[in-house]
Amino acid sequence: MTLLDSITRAAAEAESGGNLSPISKFPVVLNADDIFPQLKPDSEAPDGASLVKRVSGWKISETDAEIAELAAGFAKTLRRKLKKTRSFDQGKFLDLLNSFLRNNAEKIGLSLSSDPSDASGPDFTRAAIEKLGFLIGREVAALIAEGCVVLELWEVLESLILQGLVGHLNSINLVEKLMEKSRSELLCLFVKHVPDLRSSELLSVLKYFLSPTEVSYRSMIRVRKQWEKQGLLAIEKAAQKGIPKKVSNVAKEASILLMVAYDGFSSSELCLHYVFGSSNLDGLMLSSAISKLDGSEVLCLIRYFVKWLEKYQRFPEAGPCPSAGKVLGLKACESVPSLESVLRGLELVLDEHFLYLVLNSEFHDEMRVAEKVINSLASEADLCFPVDDIIKYLQEVKRNEDL
Repeated sequence: MTLLDSITRAAAEAESGGNLSPISKFPVVLNADDIFPQLKPDSEAPDGASLVKRVSGWKISETDAEIAELAAGFAKTLRRKLKKTRSFDQGKFLDLLNSFLRNNAEKIGLSLSSDPSDASGPDFTRAAIEKLGFLIGREVAALIAEGCVVLELWEVLESLILQGLVGHLNSINLVEKLMEKSRSELLCLFVKHVPDLRSSELLSVLKYFLSPTEVSYRSMIRVRKQWEKQGLLAIEKAAQKGIPKKVSNVAKEASILLMVAYDGFSSSELCLHYVFGSSNLDGLMLSSAISKLDGSEVLCLIRYFVKWLEKYQRFPEAGPCPSAGKVLGLKACESVPSLESVLRGLELVLDEHFLYLVLNSEFHDEMRVAEKVINSLASEADLCFPVDDIIKYLQEVKRNEDL
């Protein structure tokens, strides 16, 4: 029996109940240091050439068992409450959630607040989720997220997203629901912080940003205000006197980067920064999503990339500033697309829609601008591979145009 066969068989037995312990419905983080030393080879297991050896003695700690029981009870109650939302308001939801979080904190001996009066509102909830997020299983997180959407507790949902507690593994169609509610700022955070984003979700987000409705565009103004606030903070820090030179230099670099990322971009394009500045998205996923965009969306995306190329041409001193978030709280710097990511994105657009671009004269003006800027950048950039590929694409477009 191969290792794959052994694993497949063991998984099937666990799923059917077999001789193995059932998989916990509400998993918690277990302390392996207390568990592994207790494991011993199963004396009743038959000897042989099996690659998987059964063990006995598996037992989780009493604390972990109690936490799992708390999660199961909370999930059961919350699921029942969410079926009757008319009698379940924000206050009752927060009371239930905060009680669950406090009980978990007591089990592990963690203090959440020195003032009992602070343990009832959304601020307490956000702080508690930040400290206890590792104890919240994906099913429970999905239920909490559902409650936040239904009751419009956006600050609490933001905390769940920032802690990486939502994703497609516990999907409640969150991307779709955030679009319906026009919560563009939360969609931006979703793209940035969810590591298991699906290609279909990314496509929906791209279409939402590239073809905004009047209502959704108004919600994107909240994103613009966040970028503006971050830019002003960077300028303020850069002009501040009496701070260490190293911190001052970081502030100056961040102010230039945020100025470049903010000026000249529309509110919807500022939202696109989170897509192409994200480290969670690989080329295959982006390629799949970009290939399904329509002509007008492709044109908007090319114009977005050309704006970035012109910015990097005019401001060569603008570059990644990874320490700005930790040192100065300028988290927006983490979402600014690098020159490399811009070139990669443009390459994917040209690769996926090349024939359409060649045949549609509407795109030729944009391609001429892109070719001019890229030729200028090519002599200075170290990113020779993507630049070279894009130049070849543009030259092919030009040749077809001349025919």
